[in-house]
Amino acid sequence: MRRKRNYKRERQPDLKYGNIIIGRFINYLMSSGKKSVAEGVMYDAMDLVEKESKQSPVVVLEKALENITPMVEVASKRVGGANYQVPREVRPARKFMLSAHWLINAARAKKGKPMAAKLAEEILLAFKNEGGAIKKKQDMHRMAEANRAFAHFSW
Repeated sequence: MRRKRNYKRERQPDLKYGNIIIGRFINYLMSSGKKSVAEGVMYDAMDLVEKESKQSPVVVLEKALENITPMVEVASKRVGGANYQVPREVRPARKFMLSAHWLINAARAKKGKPMAAKLAEEILLAFKNEGGAIKKKQDMHRMAEANRAFAHFSW
């Protein structure tokens, strides 16, 4: 019997900026189904980004996510009883998810400030190619580079 086909979803833009990327980012930021809280945090962070950078917050966020987006990742592959970390190119659908999650997790890891301030700070750091999310990307690229010898196991 055939498997059910996984259809691409129609993404909804956010309310304030009408941007699909921000709408998806809000969904990743949301916890326990509290979308209005996530929207409040995101819009406060965007206001702080605009105040700090004196640029459009949408442009700053898109550039920050572009800086975080990984090109390669490692996937575990079992060959002859041994597990190898095989470097692979990241699928386009997965790139945004990884970069958004890294940005949110880097912001959540900071302590002592409201979430909007932490998120705004992390977005600005990523915009300048600094911060925890950029470090995560560099670590992943470094691991893929170290395991380049196993690229022939790629499937």
